Amino acid sequence: MLNLATDKLLNPMNPKLIIDIFGWTGSILYLLAYALVSAKKTEGDSVLYQGMNLVAGILLVTYTLSLGAYATTGLNSVWVAISLLTLGKKWLIRN
Repeated sequence: MLNLATDKLLNPMNPKLIIDIFGWTGSILYLLAYALVSAKKTEGDSVLYQGMNLVAGILLVTYTLSLGAYATTGLNSVWVAISLLTLGKKWLIRN
């Protein structure tokens, strides 16, 4: 028999669980993007790398805001802005 506290935590609609998944997913995406660039599997200005950083940053902004970690929220917000600028520049050059 599950404890009520554990049962609530494992509920897929639990906001804390969803926010924690955002945090873990964002962290893994940042690390995976960095690993791909380090292994020369993609370029630092590629759509793949910048897209991964954009999604990771958005997830981590959400996560760090929920924790009240505003310095880290600021860092991730800048990371998102850099990704958006780079992707926007690539889009403008293509068109």
